[in-house]
Amino acid sequence: MANTNIGVLVMSYGTPESLEQVEAYYTHIRRGHPPTPEQLRDLVDRYEAIVGGVFPLRENTNKQVEALQAEFDRAHEESGIKYVCYQGLKHAAPFIEDGVQRMAQDGIKHAVGIVLAPHYSIMSVGGYINRAQEEAQKHGITMQFVKSYHLHPALIRALSDRLAAALSHFDGIAPSDIRVLFSAHSLPEKILEMKDPYPEQLLETSRAICEETGITNWEFAWQSAGRTATPWLGPDILDVLKRIKLQNESSYVIISPIGFVSDHLEVLYDIDIEAMELADQLGIHLVRTESLNTDPLYIQTLAESVISARVNPS
Repeated sequence: MANTNIGVLVMSYGTPESLEQVEAYYTHIRRGHPPTPEQLRDLVDRYEAIVGGVFPLRENTNKQVEALQAEFDRAHEESGIKYVCYQGLKHAAPFIEDGVQRMAQDGIKHAVGIVLAPHYSIMSVGGYINRAQEEAQKHGITMQFVKSYHLHPALIRALSDRLAAALSHFDGIAPSDIRVLFSAHSLPEKILEMKDPYPEQLLETSRAICEETGITNWEFAWQSAGRTATPWLGPDILDVLKRIKLQNESSYVIISPIGFVSDHLEVLYDIDIEAMELADQLGIHLVRTESLNTDPLYIQTLAESVISARVNPS
């Protein structure tokens, strides 16, 4: 009897499972070129600063996938269609190809791929899709993909709830006096020449959140740019904080990292340590919105996006 289960390949960037794995992870990111001792030390130092001897970052992705599977299992009772989740990571095991191979081993013939990143770029989500599609074709698996879900109502509601919670930290301060900085991972500037939708999708998410919350004092900033010779999208969020102080625009700032869906290095170090330390030096009261992690509204977003892609393939 043919396997009628629908595979769901849940893809994300990946992170090491221990400090000992950081070098191999960094080497993979650098396309097989090992980092210099200085580069490796810098990255290890950043991980040590946020994990303190314990390494829970991989668990964040695992828990999201487990929560999504639980959501599908509940839906299965009503629809009779069983979705089975598999993980596929870009820079760590199980790699994207590993996830597809496991689907094939389980007899999966039809699958949907989704990335734990709401906004599409050909350089990010597009790369995940290409790798998954190439491997799926080798195994005769038909795949549809969720390219983006940046305006899903449940996602906007979840992000708006977090922004409202962050605003409550400023007792007695009018929301109009608080600068909200939405942020996401920067990418090389060359995506602008490619008419890549990534920057505009991020602005669309930002506007939708502001419409939901009534926020008017906001702007977008980029963070965590790569250290390469080519220019990356800006302005960088640290430079924005300096400008806010220099021009006396506000002493109250919220960072809402809408490009990220869980607690990891770019949130726990780049914002919670680096940006927070700078804000303290500048005399700015800075608050970060909580990450989505396994928020039921985010898991709902993922599940409904997968089902929609299967029912309405592009």
